[in-house]
Amino acid sequence: MKWTEGIDKLGIFIYLAISLFAIANIYSVDEGLGKKQLMFFCISLVVGILIFFMRTKFFENFASIMYVAGVLLLVGLFPFGTEILGQKNWYRFGGFTMQPVEFAKIGTALMLANYVSGPNFNLQIRKSLWTSFAIIGVPAIAVLAIPDVGSLLVFTAFFIALFREGLSGWYFGIAGIFALVFLVALAIDPTYVIIGLAAIYGLFILFNFFKIHWHIMKVITIFGSFLLLCGLAFSAPKILEKLPKHQRERIEVLYKGEKAFRDTSGYNLLYSKTAIGSGGFFGKGYKEGSVTQGKFVPEQETDYIFCTVGEEWGFFGASMLVIFYAVFIGRIYYLSERQKSAFNRVFGYCFASILFMHFIINLGMVMGLFPTVGIPLPFFSYGGSSFLAFSLMTFIFFKLNYADRNSLV
Repeated sequence: MKWTEGIDKLGIFIYLAISLFAIANIYSVDEGLGKKQLMFFCISLVVGILIFFMRTKFFENFASIMYVAGVLLLVGLFPFGTEILGQKNWYRFGGFTMQPVEFAKIGTALMLANYVSGPNFNLQIRKSLWTSFAIIGVPAIAVLAIPDVGSLLVFTAFFIALFREGLSGWYFGIAGIFALVFLVALAIDPTYVIIGLAAIYGLFILFNFFKIHWHIMKVITIFGSFLLLCGLAFSAPKILEKLPKHQRERIEVLYKGEKAFRDTSGYNLLYSKTAIGSGGFFGKGYKEGSVTQGKFVPEQETDYIFCTVGEEWGFFGASMLVIFYAVFIGRIYYLSERQKSAFNRVFGYCFASILFMHFIINLGMVMGLFPTVGIPLPFFSYGGSSFLAFSLMTFIFFKLNYADRNSLV
C-alpha cells in the first residue's frame, strides 16, 4: 500500500521481535511481571500509532519544552522522589513508579538535535561547542547529584552524535587517557603509574624536542597535563575509598573477582555467570533454567535479564539476541546517515548511541566486564519507564524517517 512506503519494516520487525521475546523471558522469571510488561508493550504500540499521525515539526517545535520538562523532573526527585535500592531516582504514583531519567534522555536528544540543526551551528566556534556541552551537561549534573552513575555514563552517548557533526576526536582520546590512568591506578600502586607517566612524557619530549616549535603555551599544556594525570593517579584509590561500601565493592569485583565478594556485591555476578554458562549451546529450555527458576540471581527480570536468556536459550539464543541488537542499532545509524534533515540525523545518532551504550554496559555488567551500575537492557529488562521511553524514541525516529522518505525536498 502507498501509505506504508517509507516505513522501515526491518526496524519495526526487529523492535517487535526483541520486545515479544523479552516479554516471554520476563514471564518465565515472574508471570505477574510478564503480564505487566505486555501491558506496557500494548500502551507503547498505541502511543506509537499516535506519533505516526502527528506532524513531524512537532518534535522540533517542542524540543525545548520537552528538554526543560525532563530537567525539571530530574530536579524534582530531590524533594519528591522515592528511594529504591539506595537511589532516589523514582517517582511513585500509587502502585506505579516512574523513572524520569529515561524521559530526560529523549528531551536531551531532541534539544541537541534542534540546536545542532540550527543555521548558526558550527562546532569550530567556541559558542556552539560550549552550548552543545551545556545541553548535555545540565541533565547530566542532575543525574550525578542523584547519584545515578549508570545513567551518567549513558549521557556520554550524546558526544557520539556530536562527533558525527564535527567534534574533534581529541576529546575522546583525552577522556580515554584519563579513564585508563584512573583504572590502572586502582589496580597497582599509584607510584608506579606516576613513574610510567614520567617515562612516557620524557620519551615524548626527547624524541620531539627539535621537531616542535616550543612556546610558553605548549610547555604549560604538556606539563599541566602531566601534573593532572599524576594527581588523578594519586587520588584514584582515595576516591574509591570515599565511595559507599556497595559501590566500592562493585568496582573491586573487577580486580579481585566475584568470588572474593560472593556474599555481597559479587553474588549477582557469580550466579549470573553460572546461569549463562550452564545453558550450553541450545539452553535448558523455556522455564527450565534451574538458576533463574530458583531465583538465585537478584534483579534477574531487570538488569540481569540476559542471564535468563543464556540459561534457557543457550549460546545460540543469546547470540541471536546480540545479532538482533547489532542489526537494529546499525540500522538506526544507517538510516540516520540517509536523512536529508540535520535534525533527523542528529536525533537518530543520539538514539542509536543511547541504545549502544545501554547494550554494551548491560552485557558487560552481566558478564563481569563492567561494574554493576543498574543499566537496563533496552526493550528487554522489565520496567515501564524504560520500555516506554525506548519505544517513544523508536517511534519518533521511524516517524521522522517516514516523513523524510516521503519528502519532496
